[in-house]
Amino acid sequence: MNEQKTKKSYLVDAEGYYGEFGGAYIPEILNKCVTDLRNVYLDIIQDDAFQKEYNQLLRDYVGRPSPLYLAKRLSARYGGRIYLKREDLNHTGAHKINNTIGQILIARRMGKTRIIAETGAGQHGVATATVCALMNMECIVYMGKLDVERQQVNVQRMKMLGATVIPVTSGNMTLKDATNEAIRDWVCHPEDTFYIIGSTVGPHPYPDMVARLQSVISKEIKGQMMEKEGRDTPDYLIACVGGGSNAAGTIYHYVDDEKVKIILTEAGGKGIDTELTAASISLGLEGIIHGSKTILLQDADGQIQEPYSISAGLDYPGVGPFHANLAAHKRAKVMVVDDDEALRAAFELTRLEGIIPALESAHALGVLNKIPHFKDEDVVVICLSGRGDKDIHTYLDNQQRIEKKYAD
Repeated sequence: MNEQKTKKSYLVDAEGYYGEFGGAYIPEILNKCVTDLRNVYLDIIQDDAFQKEYNQLLRDYVGRPSPLYLAKRLSARYGGRIYLKREDLNHTGAHKINNTIGQILIARRMGKTRIIAETGAGQHGVATATVCALMNMECIVYMGKLDVERQQVNVQRMKMLGATVIPVTSGNMTLKDATNEAIRDWVCHPEDTFYIIGSTVGPHPYPDMVARLQSVISKEIKGQMMEKEGRDTPDYLIACVGGGSNAAGTIYHYVDDEKVKIILTEAGGKGIDTELTAASISLGLEGIIHGSKTILLQDADGQIQEPYSISAGLDYPGVGPFHANLAAHKRAKVMVVDDDEALRAAFELTRLEGIIPALESAHALGVLNKIPHFKDEDVVVICLSGRGDKDIHTYLDNQQRIEKKYAD
């Protein structure tokens, strides 16, 4: 009898589940699209020719590896040695490009000629439009009308890159609704269309595929940690989580090493005691959204509740199944950062380190003011998932109010 215990893993299993979360809950018309992708994605990603082209583009086009920057003044304020993984320095200004380059290479190998995507803050839309321009493919981006209005710079970038941006007017006109419309498009064009999903959401294999493509982040962290600290593991990893792609990439190579503490921060909006929140892990229940079993905001009848966050990229009523499982099994500590706490953190980083973060990233930074100071020997890595150019009007509109609210 084999007494050897199988080591528990928080990564996806062979059936497409993370614990009880995940799977592929899809209409029959999409079954062939999803099954075809599931049957080939691992073989493509693990192929030497794919890896050579993917890594060359990450290096020469995206500008990887992204720096691991020791934020000395931030560290002095909160203790420990706080490093920022500078995904904001990637081409297009966020981590999203890691995923879109990988997925469009997969689409090309599958013979697809038309690309669709959803976007909230616009960073995924820009990254998708960018790689479609690079690969000379048609690009259709669905974006909630509210997000179109508050992210005009990214809308214009997408159009300049040749994408067609379609404003979505259903629901609360944000990310959930854009995703709904992209799925409807896919249903109507299953043969020639590849749906580049922007986060670790959707039916299997998307959560795993996106996490694998984003895992370049944690792979680099391991090497950079060894160079800077003489060890490849930090004590803490911190990332914001909406759907969860930057968080998945940050923790991927560490998730089964329980010595590394994981903190996921979700968007509290106006507060978790209000209806204006996107704190789906803290307040949600198990359910199905966009083809996956996960945790999502819903009422007593199981109807999806509309989320709210000042951050368009975190304004989603659910979370990817990868992170739902981490929360359910307490592998990750989930903390809520509201709008004002995120804004305060953004202004703080700007003044201390000369870095303007995206509002999404500001939610990861906002947790620093909510936890005890780190020990001197603690090494903390925070994923700075994007840059704040797109959010500058929101920052300017709120600066005086936030500075007054948090004045010493």
